[in-house]
Amino acid sequence: MTLLEARELSGGYGADDVVRRVDLTVTEGQCVGVLGPNGAGKSTLLRLLAGILPTTSGMVELIGRPLATWRRREVARVIGFVPQAVSFAFPLTVAEVVQQGRAPHLGPWRPPAPRDHAAVAAAIARVGLSGRETTAVQRLSGGERQLVLLARALASEPRLLLLDEPATALDVRHQLELVAILRALVRSGVGVVLVLHDWNLALRLADRLVILKGGQVSAVGAPAEVVRPDLFREVFGVEIALVPEPGGVPLIVARSSSGMSRQGE
Repeated sequence: MTLLEARELSGGYGADDVVRRVDLTVTEGQCVGVLGPNGAGKSTLLRLLAGILPTTSGMVELIGRPLATWRRREVARVIGFVPQAVSFAFPLTVAEVVQQGRAPHLGPWRPPAPRDHAAVAAAIARVGLSGRETTAVQRLSGGERQLVLLARALASEPRLLLLDEPATALDVRHQLELVAILRALVRSGVGVVLVLHDWNLALRLADRLVILKGGQVSAVGAPAEVVRPDLFREVFGVEIALVPEPGGVPLIVARSSSGMSRQGE
């Protein structure tokens, strides 16, 4: 089943279209990775898909219905959005932040029910923060805060998850845990759109890749079709080599004037 479809999607900030004529489809149980250099429009695209930014042309459909016809509370029940970072101005605990994810399911006067508390506890456990429920988010590391944001999105029990650079502040162990979490969600039927800078992480997660350059799609397809030296030379301005790995997923190595370096390290 198609969860989200964008056709000829354009939009941005004010009169400037950062994203131009993008087509993108996400089905149940599919992970779509969005790659591109800085300034390519990746984060803007994610906000357009979530309805956070208005479109200037084209259309986004959510479960077969134009996104513009959905109420924000309805969208929030279906789409979980995880931004790059959030500044917490107030001294909230982990549980209080994650509880925010249940807001779309609560009426204006209805307090959280046992199901809501269970969803919050399950989301916290899923990201590995059980036992930290009463910890103030300001006392957490940057990576742990990112996991709290993920848990907040998971608490809404979304059918579609949009994540903007979720692994940036995570150490290697937590990156591996993130991969396991997202793979399990995809296996359960959740659709995922994932903006990443780490090419190798994208290879391990995505069923399809969308490559953006200058706000437009340069390529889209299965990772084996898209990860090509000529395309990466054109889009990213670097030479790459694909190194075979025992698990079957190759390792992308970027070549530079100072030698070879693994992208993302």
